[in-house]
Amino acid sequence: MAYQKNIMPIAAPSMEQVSSDMAGIGMNINAPSNFEANIEDTLVFASIDGMDRDLLRTLAVMTHWLHFHSRIVNVDRLTRLIQQERSVRVRVYWASIAKWKNNDPRFRKLAKVYKGQRIDLTSGTGFHVMRHGEDERFKDGPLRVPANVLRQRDRDIWPIEKMQERNLFVRYRLIIGPVYRADMWAMLDLNPELTTAELARRTYGSFSTAWNAHRDWRIVNHA
Repeated sequence: MAYQKNIMPIAAPSMEQVSSDMAGIGMNINAPSNFEANIEDTLVFASIDGMDRDLLRTLAVMTHWLHFHSRIVNVDRLTRLIQQERSVRVRVYWASIAKWKNNDPRFRKLAKVYKGQRIDLTSGTGFHVMRHGEDERFKDGPLRVPANVLRQRDRDIWPIEKMQERNLFVRYRLIIGPVYRADMWAMLDLNPELTTAELARRTYGSFSTAWNAHRDWRIVNHA
């Protein structure tokens, strides 16, 4: 059977798995760390937990992670994932993040995933906004967030220096850039026996990108 590229994960993870994946990409939460978690998958499923299940602690930590580490996100793939997301609330969140990150041109397309009216983060948003004002990260964006709801605590996020020591995917994204090839090199370091097709499937990349990465990785590693 010919290889067909698929950017979507096969199945949604459990809430426990999402927590482990978040820990694995540098969010300091009480869960075992899955250092092989895909960064974009983790962000999307964490945003679903945060927005659709009202897990504001999850949303707060992830939003603060984006403050420090958005540069290692494959924004092109993230945008394609959110474009296929059925939840309006999740699309509103990511359109708001894109507005916040508007100085990074990679986020411009993501800003278009929602074009409706502003919505409130929670039912008590109006009251909290009157008392505390709006969260500056979301101000004038499609999601109205009170300033005192999504806490910003630096110790909740690993610094990039610590992340790259423990997570090969982060390390290679720093070296190569936040692209499929970087994830392929990390995956091959962890699983040298992968076929080209399986490498492409596991990293959501194209067969040609995986073939080139596989060839070059073998050259460098004398494999």
